[in-house]
Amino acid sequence: MSPQTSQHNTLLVAILIGALAGLLCGWFFGEAMVSVQWLGDLFLDLLKMTIIPLIVAAVISGVAALGDIRKLGRFGGLTVGYYVLTTAMAVFTGLVLVNLIAPGSGYDNLPDFVPEDIAGKASIGFTDIIQQLVTPNLFNAAAETDLLPLIVFCLIFAAALTTVGPRGKPVISFFEGLNEVMMKIVLWIMILAPVGIFAMVAARLGQAGGGEAFWQEVIQVGKYIFTVSLGLAIHFCVLLTLLLIFSNRGITYLVDMSRALVTAFGTSSSSATLPLTMECALEGGVDKRSVRFVLPLGATVNMDGTALYEAVAVMFIAQAYGIPMGLYEQAIIFITATLAAIGAAGIPQAGLVTMIIVLTAVGLPLEGIGILLAVDWFLDRMRTLVNVWGDSTGAAIMERFLPAEDLPQQTG
Repeated sequence: MSPQTSQHNTLLVAILIGALAGLLCGWFFGEAMVSVQWLGDLFLDLLKMTIIPLIVAAVISGVAALGDIRKLGRFGGLTVGYYVLTTAMAVFTGLVLVNLIAPGSGYDNLPDFVPEDIAGKASIGFTDIIQQLVTPNLFNAAAETDLLPLIVFCLIFAAALTTVGPRGKPVISFFEGLNEVMMKIVLWIMILAPVGIFAMVAARLGQAGGGEAFWQEVIQVGKYIFTVSLGLAIHFCVLLTLLLIFSNRGITYLVDMSRALVTAFGTSSSSATLPLTMECALEGGVDKRSVRFVLPLGATVNMDGTALYEAVAVMFIAQAYGIPMGLYEQAIIFITATLAAIGAAGIPQAGLVTMIIVLTAVGLPLEGIGILLAVDWFLDRMRTLVNVWGDSTGAAIMERFLPAEDLPQQTG
């Protein structure tokens, strides 16, 4: 075992211990653990600090490495197609399970008001999501960590860069160097991961009132939590893993990605986890061109876990209110949950916005979201873990469709 592998294994064990300790401390000490939240915020802010320069450098250098702009279009189309396919598979799995288990049947603790933060987003629709693709101010988008318009600009910039010949080489070299520097910084930040993840998990469980208060909420919506968890487990362990076999990679790739997956659970943010996801994928042997192009795009538009969660949540609300959802209504849920999960990632609180869009599409009451808010923070961590695994398998699978390695010389 190499020293680097040993170091990574030690860090993984430390992160797992931190997450477990956070669960235990948050469970037993409750609100007292909110006092350590600043440590989690510090770790999360350090990761977020690297996101913008890393994404800009990775996407531009990754696209430039593809060479011919026509190859970018083909490879990009295949990547988006993969993400649409896996998201649709996730939604279908969720719909099948929620129909079989019917977690909302017999639920009688229905809210009679729309939560304030939900009411403020009720007017958001698909046109708003499309507008998120472009921003008039890149610096403002960067300041708000609004990744989707930044990635769109980087794709256009890199595509143009491949057409200017020798004058583009120094620019490409600059972004390649910036990418290497940012990855090094990520490795340094990850030394703090065990403490940061401990603090985030413990503080969030403390905010929920500790283990006893959280358990009471679990009892009330236990069948709903079980349905979502089972769906996420099936998508993670069966569907995505079967697709991974197509890339000629075994279970060792899951081990390679384990640090990123544990961090995804701790941070509940695909974007904040992205720097580590890229590092782990590179260590797992995935081609750097696939890592730099597929993973940033995936962290922004690929939300398998979120899409599955939304489908189950909407059907749960319908069942709780006794509103029948026939084949037509469920087809609408399937389409809107799939498309909204892909497009809504650039909007703050994307999961909430997505659910509002789907509920509105089938005429269900927005008040129903209030049933789920008490346990949403926990399921958010689980679906983020699935989102990151979906991105990771995507990078490994799309590696098979990369153009020939010698294409970058065509930019010169």
